[in-house]
Amino acid sequence: MDTDADPAGRPFGVVGATGRQGGSVVDALLERGARVRALVRAPDATAARRLADRGVELSVGELDDAASLDRLFSGVAGAFAMTTPRGGIEHETTSGIAAADAAARAGVPHYVFSSVGGAERHTGIPHFESKRRVEEHLDALGLHRTIIRPVFFMDNLAARSVSVEDGQAVVRMALPPHVPLEMVAVRDIGRVAAAILLGGTPVEGSSLEIAGDRLTGDDIAEAIGLHAGLPARYEVLPLEAVASFGDMAQMFRWFAETPAYQADFATTRAIDPELLDLSAWLAQSGWMPGR
Repeated sequence: MDTDADPAGRPFGVVGATGRQGGSVVDALLERGARVRALVRAPDATAARRLADRGVELSVGELDDAASLDRLFSGVAGAFAMTTPRGGIEHETTSGIAAADAAARAGVPHYVFSSVGGAERHTGIPHFESKRRVEEHLDALGLHRTIIRPVFFMDNLAARSVSVEDGQAVVRMALPPHVPLEMVAVRDIGRVAAAILLGGTPVEGSSLEIAGDRLTGDDIAEAIGLHAGLPARYEVLPLEAVASFGDMAQMFRWFAETPAYQADFATTRAIDPELLDLSAWLAQSGWMPGR
């Protein structure tokens, strides 16, 4: 067991544990010998059973249910929370505020909230603004909190940006070829959050924008091509091509027209010495384009 785990044996509460980001926090906490209590909607679902099989305590409920949030946070050593815009931007704000209020009611000693890079800079991007409102509510509560602000997920490249056409890896994004994009592996969000929760980092009580790499579209295509053993190219999509994906067009316009993400690479790496750049993430993930 890691000596950094809570000496009283109290669990750390995790919101979003059955998803990628919250799941990465669970992984990192368990690796450090900490106990974890996870909020789950359906304890019999496959993802929840997998958590239970690893020794995670399941706390059944939803972000919309104050009583279930109270149960999740009762007696914890600390807590991690995140929000997603899947239920709509207003719902994201409401659920994030509900979790923060529950943490305050429970007297959670340290609350780590995962927001998004640039949220505090009033971007106007709806799913950034919703997280900014949660951040502001946390500050108004006076809760002892640390905010981490991840940038673009490397994992999202595999989900929607890469194809194999005529034996060539093709990367397409609505980003000019000369504009670099800061990226982070979801795995590393969990490692940073867990390290902060377990204590001893210089950022506790403040905010940190986190990233593991900064590459142009051409650089991204080259890294993926080398990983896959294929020739590769980058193509720029018009903003109209991503306009149907929520507020993606606004986000990519922000990437291109402003000094968008502004991650602190040095501090991120100091907290997570095994921080992955894109090439390392590709090797570690085992993902291959076209499969």
